[in-house]
Amino acid sequence: MIGASPDLLRIGNASGFYGDRSSAWREMLDGGDLDVLTGDYLAELTMLILGRDRHRDPDLGYARTFLRQLEPCLGDALDRGIRIVTNAGGLHPVGLATALRTLADRLGLPCRIGYVEGDALDRPGTLTANAYLGAFGIAACLDAGADVVVTGRVTDASLAVGPAIAHFGWTRTDLDALAGATVAGHLLECGAQVSGGNFSFFTELPDGGRRPGFPLAELHRDGSAVLTKHPGTGGAVTRETVTAQLLYEIAGPDYLGPDVVTRLDTVVLTDAGPDRVRVSGARGTAPPPTLKVGITRLGGFRNSMTFVLCGLDIEAKAALVRAQLTDAVGADGLEFTLARTDHLDAADTETASALLRVHLRDGDPKRAGRAFSAAAVELALASYPGCTLTTPPGDASPYGVYAVEEVAQEGVRQVAVLPSGERLDIAPPAVTAPLHDGATPAWHDEATAGRHDGATPARHDEATAGRREEPVPEPDEGPPAGSGSTRRAPLGTVVGARSGDKGGDANLGVWARSDAGYRWLHGWLTVERLRTLLPETATLPVRRYDLPRLRAVNFVLTGLLGAGAAGSTRFDPQAKALGELLRARLVDLPAELLDG
Repeated sequence: MIGASPDLLRIGNASGFYGDRSSAWREMLDGGDLDVLTGDYLAELTMLILGRDRHRDPDLGYARTFLRQLEPCLGDALDRGIRIVTNAGGLHPVGLATALRTLADRLGLPCRIGYVEGDALDRPGTLTANAYLGAFGIAACLDAGADVVVTGRVTDASLAVGPAIAHFGWTRTDLDALAGATVAGHLLECGAQVSGGNFSFFTELPDGGRRPGFPLAELHRDGSAVLTKHPGTGGAVTRETVTAQLLYEIAGPDYLGPDVVTRLDTVVLTDAGPDRVRVSGARGTAPPPTLKVGITRLGGFRNSMTFVLCGLDIEAKAALVRAQLTDAVGADGLEFTLARTDHLDAADTETASALLRVHLRDGDPKRAGRAFSAAAVELALASYPGCTLTTPPGDASPYGVYAVEEVAQEGVRQVAVLPSGERLDIAPPAVTAPLHDGATPAWHDEATAGRHDGATPARHDEATAGRREEPVPEPDEGPPAGSGSTRRAPLGTVVGARSGDKGGDANLGVWARSDAGYRWLHGWLTVERLRTLLPETATLPVRRYDLPRLRAVNFVLTGLLGAGAAGSTRFDPQAKALGELLRARLVDLPAELLDG
């Protein structure tokens, strides 16, 4: 058992990505009681960064900042019996575990360290290839008395699910409990996002969103949890901040994981006091027979230059630059994006100017390097009037591309290396259940998991036999979209949104602030209307999924990000601002929603 209570486990999180607030570990330890403190450092882009690190130095490949963050905190955590679980091991968990032992020895601290490996796969021609492991390896290390558990690529939620398995003694058949812990882990994984960070209605937070505290979950034996934060910390934990994080980087109602498929359409949020939201009702079914494998490759080299176009004839000036640069370096790999940031009759240069961003990608670092950037600078006295650029010429930099494959669960050997040094094989789940109804068990294409209308696909009989399925509520009938009086206003006046990246795809979750708002949103925000509001999605495959218990709809925009964030030349390469772009669009809103 971890902690003092057999029926309660308090899990906090101190990192949502590699580069998150460096003081969060100290803040979480000082702020109040905890049983477990987790740190999430990995993302698709991070794996590429770590891969390049390890390519230069085989001893690297883990999140080095974790060691600096933990050094002043480790003694306190050990004294208080707070277990630490992190995926900061990245591509080299044994390397981080070794570095942690060296740190503990230098500090004179007796520290039992376990780690989980087996996620790294051999894929010729790749920089990294890692399967997303589950939580049972983490649990085995904790059961063996580990004070600190280091992993490589596990699912983000596994950092919380593993301690819950160890504490409550769950087995692979406790699907609902595992699903509940998965929801809690998903809410914790991005740090301060669930406590007011990146929140659509940040101006309503008590401190205006100035410094949101990091979250914790009070997890119960049945898998339900109360999401909260330490007293006196900034931000807020409300049903809406929790909804926003639940919608982050998901696809359909089935949230696929290596240990359980979590039914997000069964999750219920209820207020449980100030800065306390109860998350309950999660139902789980057997996991899919495959694991997601994230793969990064070096895609080539790229460079960019930005021209400032001021005053009149903006389009003609951009066309001249396009022609001149194409003549100079050739058209292959060139991309031009004109951002019309200029204002008519502006009083200063900055507000009178548009920006022309020019990107070049090529397998040849010389062509993408100085040959390109110097050609751009050479136009300074031979192009449009007022020609200027924002940077001097520079060399090209390598970029990566991200792809996803699948591998059979039994084809991956997950190993928990216990504090004693014993190596314990973690068996894959005995019962798995491929999704039916044409739904791809799509680790590799989350946009295709489920049906367009958001209905939940049928499941394998073994996964559902004898289990009661609760009906998902449909929105009450409301007035047809467009009926009644309307007023033109930003869509975000009545809805919130949260968006993010999944490889080359993006997700966009939109939630209503009231039941009446959801009745309108559900009927009004169709795929076709979304394409109109976001023209860059007009030719892309787009799927919509309904989550009525969250008063939300979620869209998956397939291919919006091309080869993924690392290789994207979009102004917003991870689609983090896509939701705010949608909220800023002017639409005809029902007057009763605006007045309410």
